[in-house]
Amino acid sequence: MTINELPRLLLVDDDETFCKVLGQALTKRGFEVLIANTLEGGINLAVQEEPEYAVLDLRIGQESGLVLAERLAALDPNTRIVILTGYASIATAVEAIKLGAIHYLTKPTNADEIVAALHREGGDATTPVAEKPMSVRRLEWEHLQKVIAENDGNISAAARVLGMHRRTLQRKLAKRPVRE
Repeated sequence: MTINELPRLLLVDDDETFCKVLGQALTKRGFEVLIANTLEGGINLAVQEEPEYAVLDLRIGQESGLVLAERLAALDPNTRIVILTGYASIATAVEAIKLGAIHYLTKPTNADEIVAALHREGGDATTPVAEKPMSVRRLEWEHLQKVIAENDGNISAAARVLGMHRRTLQRKLAKRPVRE
């Protein structure tokens, strides 16, 4: 099978190292991998190359991968899209599916899980329902991490967004995340 016969997969994530490693793993699993590290680059590649598959990060720099998912679905509704994220939430998962994604995976994940998601048909009714909701302490920890990441690790900027004193945020961060 020549490279032109391999199914094309568009991989878009702003983490260049992650893209390189995952791209190599997906190439070994039979895909021609096209990599972009920006939303605009992903759209341009999608228009030029018409991929059959796409693996998109939810957050590409300061932009949303959901915009790209919507654009890919509009270009070709048969493109099988998987969203990857370190910022999982119910709201973004629902929107990803509404916009054309077939699956939503949280990081860290591996190439085998991604390939399985790309080829998966339908949902899994045997998925266990959580015994109890996340604790308030765990939700707080995850929210703090999200806001800090949105502010490029700047604690002072994150504290301003959260409406708290910088030292208060630093004390909260000194504690380890609550185990569920």
